[in-house]
Amino acid sequence: MAATTKTKKEKTGARTDGYRAITRFLLVSPYKIRPVADLVRRKPYTEAISLLEHMPHKGARLIRKTVVSAASNALNLDKKLDEDMLYVKEIKIDEGPSVKRVWFRGRGRADMLLRRMSHITVVVDQTAMSVTNAAGAAKGKKPAPKKAEK
Repeated sequence: MAATTKTKKEKTGARTDGYRAITRFLLVSPYKIRPVADLVRRKPYTEAISLLEHMPHKGARLIRKTVVSAASNALNLDKKLDEDMLYVKEIKIDEGPSVKRVWFRGRGRADMLLRRMSHITVVVDQTAMSVTNAAGAAKGKKPAPKKAEK
């Protein structure tokens, strides 16, 4: 259901702008999905998934599938990543084509019934903390210790 597009740079494992998944031509209005997307934007991956699993909206189920697909793309392309290192960097809900139906009314009149479609684009990326720890581990250094809060 979720189609993914990768550039050559992303396939080689070089540092990118994140890992993306795109779901197109969903038969749900983008106006109904956008408030759900606003709740999980810029959240850690595990928190975003738990939020989406417990929401009753149809859009939450569709966004969750796309977020899971983007995360599995990230984990497949970069074996050093873990689910706890990821966060939802970007979610775009774009308007797709509309299916137009004629709705016959009284007295010979007709209305247009628009069935709106939407495209969901999700980008997940590493958190800044995991990038610095991974860079330190790659050089043979120990990760920076966490500061104790008072």
